[in-house]
Amino acid sequence: MAAATRLFADRGYDRTSVQEIVEAAGVTKGALYHYFGSKDDLLHEIYARLLRRQQERLDAVAAAGGSVERRVREAAGDVVVTTIENLDDAMIFFRSMHQLSPEKQRQVRAERRRYHESFRALIEEGQKSGVFHDGTPADLVVDYHFGSVHHLSSWYRPEGPLTPRQVADHLADLLMRALRP
Repeated sequence: MAAATRLFADRGYDRTSVQEIVEAAGVTKGALYHYFGSKDDLLHEIYARLLRRQQERLDAVAAAGGSVERRVREAAGDVVVTTIENLDDAMIFFRSMHQLSPEKQRQVRAERRRYHESFRALIEEGQKSGVFHDGTPADLVVDYHFGSVHHLSSWYRPEGPLTPRQVADHLADLLMRALRP
């Protein structure tokens, strides 16, 4: 996975061969195909592992109790931090998702939809309770925040002036200010 991620990030999914992946990983093609049925499966798993981690963390935040404002802020920041911590995975996905098989694309969309619906449920909870204003539809709020997250790989640099946590705090603060009545 690490070798494929590095190669896909540097060269692109379509310009990386299975042979280059196995050589970089120091394994045989047989070993690769033991774990992954195809290069398509490998690309899908790169993104799926990040999304699984983010979904688990979001589920834990949502279930933790406490104020909805705290949970939304924590969830909003966490998706930024975990995306930055896995920036190559995110970049590969957004550059290459269209190259997945139609079935894998449907799977990814369903996984992403589940994540977005969980996040949206938190926004709606805050809107229904009056903690957040309800003038903006929750779906639009979610799309706004995740639009920012999806573009992190185009501008965030680890050697830059902001740490992942600082970026997360700034973006979460922007979201929270937009939600307040």
